[in-house]
Amino acid sequence: MPWNLTSDRPIFAQIIEIMQLNIVSGKYTPGDKLPSVRELATEAAVNPNTMQKALSELERSGLVYSKRTSGRFITEDLNRIEGVKATLAGEKIKSFLQSMQSLGFDKEETISLINQTLETMKGDTP
Repeated sequence: MPWNLTSDRPIFAQIIEIMQLNIVSGKYTPGDKLPSVRELATEAAVNPNTMQKALSELERSGLVYSKRTSGRFITEDLNRIEGVKATLAGEKIKSFLQSMQSLGFDKEETISLINQTLETMKGDTP
């Protein structure tokens, strides 16, 4: 899976977002053991120190925890995972609404366009 990291923002912050997305979307499930720092760094094509910094931040947030001799694992706290999922969704929604506003759409027009799009997608599978 390509990590698609860009130079417009700090790499470790992008890694955190990707890992959060992987956790809330179910790629990593509660209790899963994460690959080693070196394996993840190789997969993402980043310096292991950068990956370590991102994983340490995920530990501070409570999404990941360490077992001293066994590695890092995904939290089994489903409320924490759902909280992160809601936060990420809120950020995406705010970004979308700001984009629509910059295009000149007000709230009602945006809602109307969303409803129209949902209607055309009824038979489609996401």
